Amino acid sequence: MINSKEKVIVFIDGSNHYHIIKKMFNNPNCLSEFNFEAFIKLLINGRNLVRVYYYTAPLDKNYFDSKNKKEGIETYAKQQQFFEKLRKIPCFNLILCRMQKENLNGRVHYTVKEDDINLAVDMVKLAYNNAYDTAILVSSDGDFVPAIKAVKEIGKKVENIGFENKFSWHLKHECDKYLQLNKKEVALFLPPDLKQK
Repeated sequence: MINSKEKVIVFIDGSNHYHIIKKMFNNPNCLSEFNFEAFIKLLINGRNLVRVYYYTAPLDKNYFDSKNKKEGIETYAKQQQFFEKLRKIPCFNLILCRMQKENLNGRVHYTVKEDDINLAVDMVKLAYNNAYDTAILVSSDGDFVPAIKAVKEIGKKVENIGFENKFSWHLKHECDKYLQLNKKEVALFLPPDLKQK
């Protein structure tokens, strides 16, 4: 039975979500067109949405390989447009973490840093501040289990959203509720031209 007074906060592991959707549809542009408002509406299911927290990191606009400079600048611009789109969603908080540059075998790679720890700290902090009754975690990263245990110790509930191509057994069994979305269900949040045929 739906409780419209149940306070819900949605925590989205942005990098994790991006890579899962990208792999599911074999399309790097799918997330920019993802309908987050409809997705959130499905997750809260008539309950009282307090806020959505989305964790990711901005690309480094100061570094692009000379061969790919134009492509890099375009990618950076697209990400900024995506961030602006997210900021316009009601009750949506975009949490920007940092991108760490690493040199591996002579090639530069970037890794999102601090997103998991920021998400975990916010989940626990907001639970202790009684900001929510239920946390909905959109991630397939089992590293969040200690935060989930801390939240549940004070009587809060945690729901986990996983995907058929990537989910965490540890999250599934630690959370109060688990929902696994298949490709057909995820496709409902994408425009037809971005869905893999």
